[in-house]
Amino acid sequence: MTVRRWSVYLSGEIHSDWRRQIQEGIENADLPIDLSAPVTNHADSDDCGVAILGDEPHAYWKDRKGAGVNAIRTRTLVADADIVVVRFGDKYRQWNAAFDAGCAASLGKPIITFHATELDHALKEVDAAAMATARSADQVVNILRYVITGELSR
Repeated sequence: MTVRRWSVYLSGEIHSDWRRQIQEGIENADLPIDLSAPVTNHADSDDCGVAILGDEPHAYWKDRKGAGVNAIRTRTLVADADIVVVRFGDKYRQWNAAFDAGCAASLGKPIITFHATELDHALKEVDAAAMATARSADQVVNILRYVITGELSR
């Protein structure tokens, strides 16, 4: 029997090590998952448009160039993903993560949101589009394990 490889896109905040925690959990569980993510170097993500396409005198157009270049990666990886995990932290507003969740929902992608209970009200619409809302990286890994293997971790 051929083992299916799953593609999981990790969207969201870039100021904690949640992606590493999920990656380690996947490796420890020996799950057949390929992970992808947006560019997580904040400066590179902000500056890619002007670094590649040329300087802009106005911040709006600088941001617009960067957003366009970043969207090539994001839209491609979300479209290719089997599952999209969207992490919301409490330090910054992650409008881009909410947008990724909306794009994933519009493509019919299964979504797992991951955030603290304090953000439940603010994220009620995003959570309503998700198949599950996790509170920890371990919960995300356990969801992935169950979905892929059909077995509960006990």
